Amino acid sequence: MTNTRRTMISLAAAVLLGGLAAGPSSGQRTGFTKEEFAARRSALMERLGDGAVILFGDADAPAGSHFRQDNDFFYLTGNEDLGAILVLVPASRASYLFLPPLTARERMMDGPNLLDDPEAKAGSGYTDVYPSSYLDEFLARSLSRFAGRFHLRLSPRDTLDDARSETALWDARRARSHYNDQVSADLHRIEKLRRRYPQMEFRDLTPVLDRMRAIKTEAEIASLRRNGRLSAEAVRQAMLATRPGVYEYEIEAAAMAVILEGGARGPAYAPIVGSGPNSCILHYDENGRRVEAGDVVLMDFGADLDHLAMDITRTWPVSGRFSDEQREVYRTVLEIQKACIEAYRPGATAKDVREHVAAVMKAKGIDPRGETGGIGHGVGLSVHDVPLGGVLEAGMVFAIEPGLYYPEKGFGVRIEDTVLITATGCEVLTAGVPKEIDEIERLLAGRGK
Repeated sequence: MTNTRRTMISLAAAVLLGGLAAGPSSGQRTGFTKEEFAARRSALMERLGDGAVILFGDADAPAGSHFRQDNDFFYLTGNEDLGAILVLVPASRASYLFLPPLTARERMMDGPNLLDDPEAKAGSGYTDVYPSSYLDEFLARSLSRFAGRFHLRLSPRDTLDDARSETALWDARRARSHYNDQVSADLHRIEKLRRRYPQMEFRDLTPVLDRMRAIKTEAEIASLRRNGRLSAEAVRQAMLATRPGVYEYEIEAAAMAVILEGGARGPAYAPIVGSGPNSCILHYDENGRRVEAGDVVLMDFGADLDHLAMDITRTWPVSGRFSDEQREVYRTVLEIQKACIEAYRPGATAKDVREHVAAVMKAKGIDPRGETGGIGHGVGLSVHDVPLGGVLEAGMVFAIEPGLYYPEKGFGVRIEDTVLITATGCEVLTAGVPKEIDEIERLLAGRGK
């Protein structure tokens, strides 16, 4: 990449991103304020009314990558310290954060936490911050205030790229061999609490949290809009980097440069750059093939910005123009996706969307080739975010990704956008990257100029 092109990408990312909002006083890498997290905790306690919430953050950092806090824990705290624990007492609207005391070497290697900073602790928004070793004594002293129940996450966690159901599936597959069937840290914590406090009723916190997470706050919507602009520019630069003879990983690199220079922690999932026959492999992520003239490139990509994901897929012709057959398939997928977006509004169901798609395709005389459209997967803290429920509501964010794949012909087409349901309809957060055929071909015609 030339210095001139790198500078242009940096400027484009900065302009599109519009600058990140100031984060909490701890300086952690997030666009949200401590007031935002306090409001979420307050809303959760209002919904629960009584009992005590106990939620554990992650205790281990993955090797070789940036640490990313457990989604539910981050949603309520914004805290990214290892070994953190949150306790909420809805009856008194009190919130307590428990953190591990750090040795001098730990502070030198990884930095301090709130226990080491009295001023930050005082302004953190918590009723108090305690050492994690005090947790059991705190609970024992406070049991009479908890109405006989604990609210815990009894359902599986989700991760940056996996829904709760997918996490459960991977655990089940891992346990096919009894040598791999050890319980997770989450289940171990639940079992220990049950043994230590057998008199308490345990309720699953997950449905209440999922309901909250499904409707994005104004701060989340603002961040997702920034991410939509940034991720769209990344895919646009990937399109401009495409030409016969380059490798799929070079196309990926062009997109990665944009999101990293724009402030993202990294990609929200392993980037998919499938050229030719690889465009028919839905989760292909080797990205090692040399791109050939006549191929299409199918790229599925999004940034992890402010702990929120984005999800975009575009398909484009390597040579700059679709073949007649590619064009016909592409137009079919595009019209299905556009019809879906037309139908998205508060109160709509998947059935409503499918019926609208069928009517539009019939009116336009287009064979949908078995693709019916519908409502895609939620997007938020996870690429496959919490379930949306059966009826769309303002504040929901999700991805819609119709596709048609023809391995025998050596190409597939998928078009995906992340959308926000508004009070009156739908806002496409990722509209900044072209998807109309003439727009794509016009953009590609300008490569290298």
